[in-house]
Amino acid sequence: MNIDSIRNGFVIDHIPAGLGMRLYQLLGLDTLDCSVALIRNVGSKKLGKKDIIKIDAAIAINFDLIGYVSPDVTVNIIRDGQLVEKKAIALPKEITGVIRCKNPRCITSTEQELAHRFKLTDPEQHIYRCIYCETKASYDE
Repeated sequence: MNIDSIRNGFVIDHIPAGLGMRLYQLLGLDTLDCSVALIRNVGSKKLGKKDIIKIDAAIAINFDLIGYVSPDVTVNIIRDGQLVEKKAIALPKEITGVIRCKNPRCITSTEQELAHRFKLTDPEQHIYRCIYCETKASYDE
């Protein structure tokens, strides 16, 4: 398999095997008009198997979304074919506009313009709760 190198863009690395497609969809990478590679089940000393996403475009990336889905990934930023920065992603303390509150009585259900905001309440278990109604966020959202 031959995948071209990135000129300007990102390499999202150390994605646990099987989560690459979920990140691909949530980040909206299918709508981009550039080269995007999703490599699944790559051998890894650290994880056993991992997924990798390569994006050959300098686009805006939602790091909170990446951190929510998989907090241990690394994002490599590439410019002019060179690695210029390596970002370790962690669980964000608060996320806005990434997931929606499922509580039908939450104010976000009636106030459509109100942003869905969740606060990290248990870092060990990766639990987020709606800041308005305290409903626990579901990973499947």
